[in-house]
Amino acid sequence: MILEVSGLRAEAGGRTLVSGVSLELAAGEVLALVGASGSGKTTTGLALLGEHAPGVRVSGEVWRAPGGVAYVPQHPAGVLNPVRRVGGVLREVARALDAGGPRRVRADSKQVDERVREAARRARLPLELLRRYPHQLSGGQQQRVVLAQALLLDPVLIVADEPTTGQDGLIRAEVIEEFRGLRAQDIALVLLSHDLAMVRALADRVAVMHRGRVVESGPAAAVLDAPRHDYTRRLLATRLTPHTRTHTPSDAAPPLLDVHPRTPAGTAQPLLDVRDLVAGHRRTPVLDGVSLSAAAGECVAVLGRSGSGKTTLARCVAGLHRPASGTMTLDGRPLPRQLRARARDVQYVFQDARASFDPYRSVSAQLARTAVRLRGATPAEAATKARAMLERVGLDEHTAARRPDALSGGELQRAALARALLAEPKLLICDEITSGLDALVQAAILDLLDELRRDLGLTLLLISHDPDVVARLADRVLELEKA
Repeated sequence: MILEVSGLRAEAGGRTLVSGVSLELAAGEVLALVGASGSGKTTTGLALLGEHAPGVRVSGEVWRAPGGVAYVPQHPAGVLNPVRRVGGVLREVARALDAGGPRRVRADSKQVDERVREAARRARLPLELLRRYPHQLSGGQQQRVVLAQALLLDPVLIVADEPTTGQDGLIRAEVIEEFRGLRAQDIALVLLSHDLAMVRALADRVAVMHRGRVVESGPAAAVLDAPRHDYTRRLLATRLTPHTRTHTPSDAAPPLLDVHPRTPAGTAQPLLDVRDLVAGHRRTPVLDGVSLSAAAGECVAVLGRSGSGKTTLARCVAGLHRPASGTMTLDGRPLPRQLRARARDVQYVFQDARASFDPYRSVSAQLARTAVRLRGATPAEAATKARAMLERVGLDEHTAARRPDALSGGELQRAALARALLAEPKLLICDEITSGLDALVQAAILDLLDELRRDLGLTLLLISHDPDVVARLADRVLELEKA
């Protein structure tokens, strides 16, 4: 046996986060913990490693077999050093793990480099990316960096928190194959995931968590195909369906997936117009002559493999990355260079919501500040608007009153969406915003976005790898390939 857990309990601020969780895991076995955001999956996963978030008290018994243990976080940007190239960090980890000490490390630098290359290969991380800084990588590429870092440990147990978040279909399949290879090497895996397709492909057993408790567990096939608990049935039954278009061009309606973006017929001037955009990182080209347009109330989805430039395109539109050339206009006027001026009309909901919050202030205070700074609301008005918007995205006032580190990844994604909407933007950029949400909450958020498009004429630029999300919201699609 690799892992035995009995009576695990976690509390914070008088609230019970996890209660009465008992698990066991054998070598080479894969256990999946599934459930809604905030159900206690991440708290449980950290406890398996002997860790916990600040302010959390953990009790119960956790026994692990001797050997390395590794954690692959849901949001890798939070654990990567922003001022160091990823290859240098991986080499430093490899040196620290060398039992021979500094002298032997200097003598075996080639061996260290080989270990790094092998870990990168196993994590499907292209070697040319080792020279980049974290901000020059896509979310999927950052995840492969932290997976490579975990593999350097030669672990007997890996806890992976949403390991396919932000990955395109091909990379997701490669991650699944890599995990299968790890299982064949008798490495035990605990998957914390909303990706039920990955769970079905990998898991030997499934434990369903709801409000901090395991409500159902058993062999994966039994839980996924014949669930006994009502919550499990609801979680598995949720499906996303394509929306009914709220506007139809005067010519024939375009197909849902249209790889040739154009200004909709009958629209003299698009809300957003990007022409011949060229951008990259230092001397590495990422975007080469990209153009797109979006009308008011339209949703344009941007697809492509990890590293194809989706996030770079979105960051250029938001003013967070300076392009080498090209033009960008909103309502026929060039987008302002000054970030605050641009943020009044263009809001960005990031894939890594945690990194976009100040860790020392409450979430609700940070939301209210948006309405004060960008829309001139009084503090009282802003607080009222923040409470109403939090309710619309499914967050209660008590949860939002806490600091970001006390919220789950899914809860923070909903808070980030609420914060962006408080700016009353004309254009909302959504970068994989449903990737860390369970199916029930994901459906509610997509319904909310569709409602906002109808009510406010809100234009969406949607970055996603999830074909169901794209089918649910997008009017047209721009597909990017690596430059």
